[in-house]
Amino acid sequence: MAVNDGQVAKAVAALHKFVGNQERGLLDSAEEELLHLVIALKKIPQKPRNDKPIRIPIPHPIYTTENVEVCLFVKDHKGEGHKAAKSKVREERMAGIAKVVGLSKLRTKYESHEAKRQLCNSYDLFAADERVLPSLPKLLGKSFFKKKKQPVPVRLTGKDWAAQIRKACEATYLFWSGGNSLTIKVARSGQTQQQCVENVLAAIKAAVDKVPRKWDGVQALFLKTADSVSLPIYQVLPDAPTKIE
Repeated sequence: MAVNDGQVAKAVAALHKFVGNQERGLLDSAEEELLHLVIALKKIPQKPRNDKPIRIPIPHPIYTTENVEVCLFVKDHKGEGHKAAKSKVREERMAGIAKVVGLSKLRTKYESHEAKRQLCNSYDLFAADERVLPSLPKLLGKSFFKKKKQPVPVRLTGKDWAAQIRKACEATYLFWSGGNSLTIKVARSGQTQQQCVENVLAAIKAAVDKVPRKWDGVQALFLKTADSVSLPIYQVLPDAPTKIE
């Protein structure tokens, strides 16, 4: 099954125009918009919710360690792991990491809903030591999941943390939410239309491969920004209901 490249290009062009019109209407707005790929499924997958994301490679990274502020969640015991991680980040001058938060501080300093919401809005990307990932959904609350800013896993058991952060920035991620649609960040409005199209096509190829029944499980594909309507780029007729004799 193939998606029409021209249809993707038209949708990307329309979203670029939409974002441009928004920016002209807001004179103080210099922020780039994210483009999202929405995959509508024919059926809700019969699989448990999984908060560990699936890495989706794209040719043109949405984030780089030079243009992104990353908040890193780390394993700690009474703050000790947190201090060591901050020291390592500072000494190695890791680009991109703007803040390090240990789990113990996440439980105390960011206990309230408002504190969680402010933390969510303060950074572009959240990464976490993969060993603490299972503990984070309960500690972070709903804000992170509503804004699709769940932390992505990085392996911090080795020495080269910078490479792990760079690897995390250079991909996008598929999260299984348990519903009948999936939303994946695929591009930035500041990227060229061709870069956006290439990212979308690469993300579709990798993501559909993870869907149960692959293309047979996909009802439709859409592109959108946070504030735009969803633009269809692929759609099939619903499966006919099974007759009961």
